[in-house]
Amino acid sequence: MFQDRRHAGQVLAEQIAELDLKDSIVLGLPRGGVAVAYEVAIKLDLPLDIFIVRKLGVPGQEELAVGAIASGGTFVTNTAIVQELGITRDMIETLAAREQVEIERRERIYRDGLPALAVDGRTVILVDDGLATGASMLAAVRALRPKVRKLIVAVPVAAESICKQLRNEVDQIICVMTPQPFIAVGRFYQDFRQTTDEEVRSLLLDAYRRHVLRVA
Repeated sequence: MFQDRRHAGQVLAEQIAELDLKDSIVLGLPRGGVAVAYEVAIKLDLPLDIFIVRKLGVPGQEELAVGAIASGGTFVTNTAIVQELGITRDMIETLAAREQVEIERRERIYRDGLPALAVDGRTVILVDDGLATGASMLAAVRALRPKVRKLIVAVPVAAESICKQLRNEVDQIICVMTPQPFIAVGRFYQDFRQTTDEEVRSLLLDAYRRHVLRVA
């Protein structure tokens, strides 16, 4: 069990450190994934940025996701739920358009004037605090895959089935723990309180000052 997201990031960084990290960048999925990604970036002396993904909730049952959309507009759908509920393509596109607006709003809030860092042609280490269904991570992976040289997904804890699925989508996946049975990500953290918008801004700014400004 991890003490909190910062501790999980430190443990995760130890495993990532064994890789070839030349020209790498760490991307955290807000909000919880950013606290994990921050520790990875600091320990490995790599630049940190965010990559935002939003779930597409069924109208009236928002907790039930029919898919997810990532920065840039790429989205994936949960075929089983779409077919079961008879959700049309037009409905999905309407949900995606609404969440794309929210993604852009959050990018402005989280970066608070900081420029987005370039990922084209680089090795990207995509980090979250854990994977249960994998829908958000899959949307992020498919959005980034065409742009980057190498794509690595790194998480402290995940369902084994999700890790297996993602292995077909990325160059490498690192899951510190794949416990069975897997119930929920929060079960493997002593402190799993929600990360705030202000914490995301603060971590991103600190990482930017530590690495990007120093290198420049």
